Amino acid sequence: MIKVTDIMYNIPYFKANNKEQVLAFMFAHPFITLCGVDKHNHPVATHIPVILEERDGKIYLLAHIMRKQDHAIAFGNNPNVLAIFTGNSAYVSASWYSRPNIASTWNYRAVHAKGIVRFMDDEGLYNLLIKLTNHFEGDENSLAAVKNLSAEYVKSNMKAIVGLEIEITDIQHVFKLSQNRDEASKQNIKTKLGSDLDLVASS
Repeated sequence: MIKVTDIMYNIPYFKANNKEQVLAFMFAHPFITLCGVDKHNHPVATHIPVILEERDGKIYLLAHIMRKQDHAIAFGNNPNVLAIFTGNSAYVSASWYSRPNIASTWNYRAVHAKGIVRFMDDEGLYNLLIKLTNHFEGDENSLAAVKNLSAEYVKSNMKAIVGLEIEITDIQHVFKLSQNRDEASKQNIKTKLGSDLDLVASS
């Protein structure tokens, strides 16, 4: 069973109330930054959409990346990766506080998921493309569905990409939403941020 830990920025009031809230955030923000380290210990990163799956008490990320790129080569040499999930963020001015004589800050939510990469074979990649397209199209009969594309086109594009599955081994998070501010300050921050109300903790 995957644990949601509190190592990252370990301040209790900047944490979710339960694991389900953290997982819901990950499902709602599937465009991630995937980071790793190459054989020379140089950091690499790429930005990709993922599907999250829960199977047998474990969480997996499914995605594809370009072949023969620095990040793909690095993940092949070192399968330990870090997937970063982020949402909206906003500057919060101390002038909005009921007692403004302190530092301003930045509100945000982020999840760091560590895991192990496994590359797929061609059959796995093909099935992944079907799953990814249907998932994000929201309609398996969409004109953009893999089944509606020519076999030659799909086969040609598959030569340039590789599918991957990441088994998540650890999840850390920070939900910094002005939880440490008084009610008057939080209400004023909500007013100032307008549509970004999810960046301020509920009362």
